[in-house]
Amino acid sequence: MSEMKRTPRILDGIAIAGQIKAEVAVEVQALVARGITPGLAVILVGEVPASQIYVRSKVKTCGELRIFSEMLTPPETITTEEMLELIATLNAREDIDGILIQLPLPKHVNTKRLLEAVSPDKDVDGFHPMNVGRLQSGQPALAPCTPAGIMEILRRSDLPVAGQNAVIVGRSDIVGKPAAMMLLNASATVTVCHSKTVDLGSVTRKADLLVAAMGRPGFVTAEMIKPGATLIDVGINRITDAEEVDEFFPGDEDRAATFAKRGSVVVGDIHPAAFALAGAYTPVPGGVGALTIAMLMQNTVTAAKLRRGISLGNK
Repeated sequence: MSEMKRTPRILDGIAIAGQIKAEVAVEVQALVARGITPGLAVILVGEVPASQIYVRSKVKTCGELRIFSEMLTPPETITTEEMLELIATLNAREDIDGILIQLPLPKHVNTKRLLEAVSPDKDVDGFHPMNVGRLQSGQPALAPCTPAGIMEILRRSDLPVAGQNAVIVGRSDIVGKPAAMMLLNASATVTVCHSKTVDLGSVTRKADLLVAAMGRPGFVTAEMIKPGATLIDVGINRITDAEEVDEFFPGDEDRAATFAKRGSVVVGDIHPAAFALAGAYTPVPGGVGALTIAMLMQNTVTAAKLRRGISLGNK
C-alpha cells in the first residue's frame, strides 16, 4: 500500500465559498429581523473592463445575500481631493457599513491616501493601517479578503497549520504580508520570500504549506515543491500564447478547447505539473479566487455588527 501513488486532494474553493455565503445569508437574515440591513458601497473609477466584471460580481452577490449595495462610478478624471470628499460622505452615512475602493485606481490619484481615508470600521478590504495593526497584534479586525479566504480553505478542509513550515512567495500588502501574519497568528512557522530571495527553491522545498502569490504564471515549478505539501495558488494569470498553453497544459484537451474558443486560458503562479506532487492544492480557477467575494460579504456583515456593538458570535 505504501508504494501506491497518492492522489492529491483538490481544495474546492467554489464549494467552500458557497458554505460561507450560506452562513452569511443566515447572519443577514438575523440582522434584518432586528431592523438592520448591512450596506456596502463600491467605488469604481473609470472604465477598466476587468474591474467592471469584479464589481458586477460583488454587487450581484450582495443582492443574493440581501446586503444593500451601492455602486458609485466617478469618471477617470476625478481628483484625489474629490475622491476624499466622496469617501468622507460615505464614512458619515449610517446605511453604509463597508466601503470598497476597486483597485487599481488611475495613476494620478493617490491610492494610499484614499485607502487611509476610509473609516477603519468600514474598511472591508482590511487595508487601513489601523486594521493592519490590529491583525498584527491578534485583535479582532477586518482582514484582507484573499488571505482570509486562504485561512478559511485551510480551516474548513481540516488541514494543519499550527507547527507547520509555511512559506509565502510574494510580499504584497494585499496578500503576502497579511497572509504571513494570519498564519503566524495560527502558530505556523512562517517564511516570506520575494524577488530578492537567494536560492528560492531551497526555501520552498522545506514548506509543508506553500502560498504562491507573486503574479507570475507557473513560476513555482515541480522541482521547488516538497512532496505531500499543501499548495495554495493565489495567482490568476491570463495566457494568450499558444506555445505557453502547450507548455503549461500539455495534452489537456479541455484547456486547448477553452483557448481555441476564448483565445486565452488561466494559469496560477504554480506550474500545473507541480500539483501532482502535492498532498492538497487549490486549482486555478476554482480555488482561492472563489473565496475573495465570499469573504468581502462576511466582512461587510462583520462591520455591520461591530459598528453596532453586536457580538460576532451572535449569528
